[in-house]
Amino acid sequence: QVQLVESGGGLVQAGGSLTLSCAASGRAFSRFAAGWFRQAGGKEREFVARVGWNDYTYYSDSVKGRFTVSRDDAKNTALLQMNSLTPEDTAVYYCATTDRTQYGSRWTDYDYWGQGTQVTVSS
Repeated sequence: QVQLVESGGGLVQAGGSLTLSCAASGRAFSRFAAGWFRQAGGKEREFVARVGWNDYTYYSDSVKGRFTVSRDDAKNTALLQMNSLTPEDTAVYYCATTDRTQYGSRWTDYDYWGQGTQVTVSS
């Protein structure tokens, strides 16, 4: 059974940084893709970034150049380093993984989800 647990969210001032972690059990991130999504109040869940089993990374335009997605295979953890945060980044952030070998940036591409962690950026 695959379980994902996010951590690292919190309150930060605009311009600050946070690093989110996603610890996996029942799944080796080194063999499967890990994705990050976020959902702000009243809005749809949106793609943020993903890292493939082959270390290929892809970002949404809204976070490109500010966020970095990576894996720590020794800890079986996916990471999302977030810099230059703005109030528009405020959302619940979710980690996800998929059994698929073909996947993209749609939330329906992912099979397993964490419970989410709140990120709040104050102006």
